[in-house]
Amino acid sequence: MPLVSEGLLETILVVDDQADVLTVVTRILERAHFHVIQAPSGARALKLAEEASTPIHLLLTDVDMPGMSGPELGKAIKGIRPDLRVLLMSGLNIRDVGFRACDWGYIQKPFTHDALLEMVSCALSTHPG
Repeated sequence: MPLVSEGLLETILVVDDQADVLTVVTRILERAHFHVIQAPSGARALKLAEEASTPIHLLLTDVDMPGMSGPELGKAIKGIRPDLRVLLMSGLNIRDVGFRACDWGYIQKPFTHDALLEMVSCALSTHPG
């Protein structure tokens, strides 16, 4: 699958409670010409999604966060933005995570720059699940 082409303007909401992960992921996506909205928690991400006046094309969220898990956040945001696509990320092995999240995408941490962009491209090209 080809990597994300230059010049895309899709908006991605990135959520991770680890500031360093949030920073690195944001930097990678912005260099690929995505508009990125950051949130350090599920509660903050939900508020941003409710208040955003423009489309959010993809939620890229950590699975294991305090207060609200990534799958819980995905379900909550899809309740108000049904066309949103969801890509989950985690340092846990997917077999250890113990869920099947509505056919959403999943990327295992740590990941490479190219792997992240490929998964984002794939998630954006699929029908919202």
